[in-house]
Amino acid sequence: QVQLVESGGGLVQPGGSLRLSCAASGSSFNFVTMGWFRQAPGKERESVAVIDRIGSTAYRMSVKGRFTISGDFGKNTVYLQMNSLKVEDTAVYYCNAQRGMDFWGKGTLVTVSS
Repeated sequence: QVQLVESGGGLVQPGGSLRLSCAASGSSFNFVTMGWFRQAPGKERESVAVIDRIGSTAYRMSVKGRFTISGDFGKNTVYLQMNSLKVEDTAVYYCNAQRGMDFWGKGTLVTVSS
């Protein structure tokens, strides 16, 4: 049984920064990719950033240059550094890991508001 636990969400003003963390627990990891998704109220869940075992990364266009994903597949952890946050970044952020199937965390709320 794999569990992903996110932390680091909260309330921040526009232009501020937050760092999200995700740690996996359980057994039999060997994830192929780890990443972050988000879901804003009334919207579909969308991919934000993903990283693979060799360190290749991909970002959705709206966060490029502001967000940075990093990960340690040996420790089964993934991080998302979010800078220059905008109101439209407000969402529940979910950690994702893939290994033949998707594993999801329960999410952490990020609210960007003045």
